[in-house]
Amino acid sequence: MIEFIRSNQGYFEDFITRNIYHSNRIEGSTLSYAETYAIVFNDNSFTVSAAPREIYEAINLKYALAYMMEHCQEPLSLDLIKHIGIQINKNINEIDGFRRVPVMIRGAEHVPPAPGMVPNMMMQFIYNYEKTVFSSPFERAAQAHIDFERIHPFADGNGRTGRVLINYEMLRNDLPPVVIPSDQRTEYFKLIADYDVPGLTKFFEELSAREQARIDQLQMEPTELEDEETLES
Repeated sequence: MIEFIRSNQGYFEDFITRNIYHSNRIEGSTLSYAETYAIVFNDNSFTVSAAPREIYEAINLKYALAYMMEHCQEPLSLDLIKHIGIQINKNINEIDGFRRVPVMIRGAEHVPPAPGMVPNMMMQFIYNYEKTVFSSPFERAAQAHIDFERIHPFADGNGRTGRVLINYEMLRNDLPPVVIPSDQRTEYFKLIADYDVPGLTKFFEELSAREQARIDQLQMEPTELEDEETLES
């Protein structure tokens, strides 16, 4: 899957743009899809009018995704997670590692652990990620995503970082990636808030299957697409 993404420019741009657009929109970004594409792939034919933070959010997530894809065949490590978190916060809320301040999660009842607990909790997070036996990569991704968001290890950018890590798990298992639609934000947040691992597992399975269908459609020969259009007309 990772080689397909790298070698298929059309799908690469499609996946990266959708991932960035929806992940940032979940966090409140106002960038349109077209503006996101223009920023990420330097399309100067489209005029972008946006706050600097939103521009950096798009660019940073592009490079965080690129880093993840370069290292998705490696065991998960604290350094890999920190690098992603630092990249996502670049030029916005410069950080050099895990948070040293208390944080709250907007709209959530759960209070993340005190900053002094974060390093040990993240070491345990890595151990559980690599050593626990799960029924599928989807279940591992779901358990890890909920745990990561509850720890909230960075001062900012935890949602974006956590969603990058979902696709670390998908791609290292040669599975279609996951793009969480911003219009399913409420359902997604509820699954995390309820610590609903089975529900989030199913959610990821469905989104990965949806992505495979999109990949299949993009791989169709032009004649196949024309035949489908004829049948539908």
